[in-house]
Amino acid sequence: MRIGLAGVGRIGAFHAETLRDLPDVDEVVVVDLDADAARAVADKLEVGFAASPAQLLDSGVDGFVIATATPGHAPLLRMGLAAGVPTFCEKPVAATLEETLALARLVSTTSTPVHVGFQRRFDCGYQRAQQAVATGRLGFVHSIRAQTHDQSPPHAAYIPTSGGLFRDCSIHDFDIIRFVTGREVSAVYATGANKGADFFSKAGDVDTAAAVLTLDDDTLVSVSATRYNGAGHDVRMEVLGSEGTVGVGYDDSLAVTSAEGGATFPSGPRHRSFMERFLPAYRAELTAFAAVARGTLASPCTVADALEAFRVAEACELSRRENRPVSLGEIPAL
Repeated sequence: MRIGLAGVGRIGAFHAETLRDLPDVDEVVVVDLDADAARAVADKLEVGFAASPAQLLDSGVDGFVIATATPGHAPLLRMGLAAGVPTFCEKPVAATLEETLALARLVSTTSTPVHVGFQRRFDCGYQRAQQAVATGRLGFVHSIRAQTHDQSPPHAAYIPTSGGLFRDCSIHDFDIIRFVTGREVSAVYATGANKGADFFSKAGDVDTAAAVLTLDDDTLVSVSATRYNGAGHDVRMEVLGSEGTVGVGYDDSLAVTSAEGGATFPSGPRHRSFMERFLPAYRAELTAFAAVARGTLASPCTVADALEAFRVAEACELSRRENRPVSLGEIPAL
């Protein structure tokens, strides 16, 4: 197979290397708005180079991977669909709910598959939690705790374009909650605060947030996020049921120090970034996309899935701003 990739930043260059090493991929071709950067990555990885996304798609590819900054996602996704090329797109597929809805409607009119990059679906821990729920091993699930805690904040220039903490960060939790439980969110109540750098509040954002979600079967979910977790990058989920509890992210890398005397767990080392935490999952999701491009696997995470996670994020942001519970029925849907 011949796979094209747009965007050669950190995640894009990593994806290009991963794709290059897949046994079913014969050639990778990269493109970027910064042609010099694309050429440098192409030379380093010994892969192909294209001068523009249009040239890349016109040259004939079996799959198209979008790993640009968020503003490029929707236009490139539309190009991939117009060319009839199976497309992988990093989250979010668009910066706004309106554009995400428009893309979901567009995708529903075509047979071209789109795989959205919510990599936690390919993490072994989350997959085992999903199986524990699906098989009934936990009994009835009554509570879930989910968190995404970054070790340190991104650059100040990123925050005004990020969409906010719920849309940029917690959206991964919202997607994986749907994946693990097989349920939809029916209502949210969210809040947030700033105790760190001024650039969060100046952009109308928060550096720490929390939300209580009610699922459509009355399961209660607490979600937390922060840009300041100096102990390390800490992503976890606990699923509590009437017959048992499972936890994701509870290994020796856990970014917590026990206050109990004599405790030696966790022993470390701790993860410092999302790339470290989910390295195997990123590789697994692109292996899955290769199967999607071959036509042997349906999309494991569709634009419709991405839309539902975005709707939850939108509801949380509305709840935070207006300091009130928000029903998902208030948020536009397909």
